[in-house]
Amino acid sequence: MTKMPGNPKTDNHVTLLSMDDVYLFNEGTHFHLYDKLGAHLIQHGGTAGVHFALWAPNAQEVSVIGTFNDWKKGRHVLTPVRESGVWEGFVPDIGKGMLYKFHIVSRTGGYEVDKTDPFAIFNETPPKTASIVWDLDYEWRDSQWMANRRKHNALNAPISIYEMHLGSWKRVPEDGNRSLTYRELATTLPEYVKSMGFTHVQFLPIMDHPFFGSWGYQVTGYFAPTGNYGTPQEFMYLIDELHRYGIGVILDWVPSHFPTDGHGLSFFDGTHLYEHEDPRQGFHPDWNTCIFNYGRNEVRSFLISSALFWLEKYHVDGLRVDAVASMLYLDYSRKEGQWIANRYGGRENLDAIEFLRRLNEEIYRAYPDVQTVAEESTAWPMVSRPTYVGGLGFGLKWDMGWMHDTLEYFKQDTLFRKYHHNKLTFRTMYAFFENFVLPLSHDEVVYGKASLLGRMPGNEWQQFANLRLLFGYMFGQPAKKLLFMGGEFGQRREWGHDTALDWELTQYDQHRNIQRWVADLNHLYQRESALHARDLNSGGFEWIDCNDAESSVISFIRKDGSSDDLILIVCNFTPIPRRNYRLGVPCGGSWRELLNSDATQYGGSGWGNFGGVTAVPIPLHGRTHSVTLALPPLSSLFFKHDSR
Repeated sequence: MTKMPGNPKTDNHVTLLSMDDVYLFNEGTHFHLYDKLGAHLIQHGGTAGVHFALWAPNAQEVSVIGTFNDWKKGRHVLTPVRESGVWEGFVPDIGKGMLYKFHIVSRTGGYEVDKTDPFAIFNETPPKTASIVWDLDYEWRDSQWMANRRKHNALNAPISIYEMHLGSWKRVPEDGNRSLTYRELATTLPEYVKSMGFTHVQFLPIMDHPFFGSWGYQVTGYFAPTGNYGTPQEFMYLIDELHRYGIGVILDWVPSHFPTDGHGLSFFDGTHLYEHEDPRQGFHPDWNTCIFNYGRNEVRSFLISSALFWLEKYHVDGLRVDAVASMLYLDYSRKEGQWIANRYGGRENLDAIEFLRRLNEEIYRAYPDVQTVAEESTAWPMVSRPTYVGGLGFGLKWDMGWMHDTLEYFKQDTLFRKYHHNKLTFRTMYAFFENFVLPLSHDEVVYGKASLLGRMPGNEWQQFANLRLLFGYMFGQPAKKLLFMGGEFGQRREWGHDTALDWELTQYDQHRNIQRWVADLNHLYQRESALHARDLNSGGFEWIDCNDAESSVISFIRKDGSSDDLILIVCNFTPIPRRNYRLGVPCGGSWRELLNSDATQYGGSGWGNFGGVTAVPIPLHGRTHSVTLALPPLSSLFFKHDSR
């Protein structure tokens, strides 16, 4: 660290904020605040130092305290920037690595507090709470990825996401069972994700958070990656390596709420600056957290600046926006009398709606080659439709309905699945209303829900067969895909954030076979345009037979529309093998078997169709031809029409 200056002072004649900056910030349209507020290493008059700036409009006095002044308040006092509510000043002769906070004396109630910098780009690891003077200097090596990522993130591209929690993917037991660092992850994660055929990784929130057990969803540092795994540059290196392997990176981003920790954003300057003052609007009863005041101009600038920051400075390829439903509804998780209606008497949060629309407009204006993804759990219309037609403007939306229906169906004893057949078929009633992602996420393997494998009924063989069937059904469906780590090799226990995945299971055939099946599904999904080009278009999907509830069998066609490629998917959801099962198909000729989840290399019984079948001119299911198939027990089959 740089030594403490002998004569501490603050030069208040140095400014990074122009009158335009102030105007746009107060107007709510400054979306690059990270270049102006916070701590910035600069040169002034030939002297190196740090420019500090903080928004605290109700402050009577703001000073910077830190290792450079023995944490003495009042030694480096900032001055207000006109009527903006911003305070700033230049401290000479200090540099990178210095610890600091802002000491705020409020105008009201004698309130004084030390706050972490809301715009800090690096902070101490909890339970310590100081910010660290830092820079974001890094020499990126991903120019090829950045030049071509539009095709990887396009809605007609194969998008298969590996969702993961950095701290519990793998650990180092010989070193106190610590998590891997960003750099250690960079040596193993990209190659693994690539070998498994996933196209993207999605990290549970890496933004700074005070409690590791929150998984990152209670953010205190909206511009700082957590220091639990290393420095900002080391996180950049991880992203860089993923890009070099052709893997996109999506970050979980949480603008829906923030924690009440005293060093964070809550009651920031003696007022409810970032959150609503009235708890009926500003306090979240489910999570005991604060809710942003989306109607305040400066708060909108803050949040949209945060989103753009990760896209610009860290080259990320998308943002998954958490808990959108909680933002959209004023009565979300509230009883009668616990919420305030909007100006029209309704339950819709008009400020949040406008914020989300502006957020997506600004992201796609600046970065048209990325995607935003909404976790929205209700039937709110047009979440993933453009704002100019009345949508919220997201690129994609999680299909929570599919997830709930599918897992509910799979937990049923196979004998009774025929009574729940509509849970498999209902999705097609709405499948193309939004640009959907099918999520089997971290939320489905915690809190007593059991692992995906643990949810499957039957004996051990049937459990693994059911899991292969689940993944085959998922990859056959029209939509993008998401799978939480551990599911790809059949993790037996629920996920726990404080221990590594049970990688030792992969020494056993059943788990290696599941892993091989997921990899082959991913590679097929990428290779066959019929399985991804029209994921979000009804023209890419046709039912063959959705009504065979008695046999618990469904069959459908996937197609890309730009070629004659057709892929037939057939799923048998019972352990009963079905011989001579006849299905109508749209054309004659050979139908080659691409994948069979019951093949012996996946741990199945080896039933199959000897590599393919030939369609004959016997009409069925409204088609001119038909095929006779052998349907293995608890299986999914993929056939491709040979158009030669």
